[in-house]
Amino acid sequence: MSSAHPNDTSNASVSSLRQRIYTIIFEADTVAGRFFDLVLIFLILLSVVLVMLDSVPGIHEDIGDWLIAGEMLITVLFTIEYILRLYSARRPGRYAFSFFGLVDLLTILPGYASLIFPGLHFLATIRIVRVLRIFRILKLVQFIGEGSNLWQALVRSRHKITVFITTIITIVVFVGSLMYLIEGEKSGFTSIPKSIYWAIVTMTTVGYGDIAPQTALGQMVASLLMVTGYGIIAVPTGIVTSEMMRPLQPLASEQVCPCCGQRLEGRAHAAAGDQKTNGGGQ
Repeated sequence: MSSAHPNDTSNASVSSLRQRIYTIIFEADTVAGRFFDLVLIFLILLSVVLVMLDSVPGIHEDIGDWLIAGEMLITVLFTIEYILRLYSARRPGRYAFSFFGLVDLLTILPGYASLIFPGLHFLATIRIVRVLRIFRILKLVQFIGEGSNLWQALVRSRHKITVFITTIITIVVFVGSLMYLIEGEKSGFTSIPKSIYWAIVTMTTVGYGDIAPQTALGQMVASLLMVTGYGIIAVPTGIVTSEMMRPLQPLASEQVCPCCGQRLEGRAHAAAGDQKTNGGGQ
């Protein structure tokens, strides 16, 4: 009569534990996974609020210690989550060097750096990138599809947009050089690059007012540039919108890699299913 080897039982228990952790952390279609995502969203938003409040001088003086303590607690929780992601992933190295893996790491390192080296406290502001983690959590099918449609529209209109940007650059360089000759240093147009800066500000209708033409000819050129700016400001929107109205290619797959956040296509769809069945991530 044969009996199970103790090492086999131990390995099965470890594999089962990793599978359960993987399901909770990476899968959003389970009760535990949805609850985990909700808690994670709450911690991310709370962390962002704490970082913003800590940047206000008055609030920092009054309750700065409490804010730092709360932020460090959240950092510890994110560290535990990061370790669990590495533990449950089938390929920890691939997850660690993926985009979201690097974002996860970047959100915890500044906290420890500011704690060990007080002079680097300004690095704590980098933790604001934690808001990017929401994109990992909110990886809904409809968002992925709409994002793909927008990306296809941008790609298909790239040649028209390139021509448009080239035309704009040509106009601002020409008008900037012209205004340098017309106005000169006495009106603030001290160089051609600064005159080009004025042309960009004027064409985009921002109008800082730090430089303004003083001569009648310069004001006429500025007026023509302003009218031109109003006329061309909607051109990129029209180009992209027209491309978005065209029939788009259907998506090959709506699945998203739980480690790097990339959309899986073709054979990757089946590969992802096999990985989930075997209890491993990327």
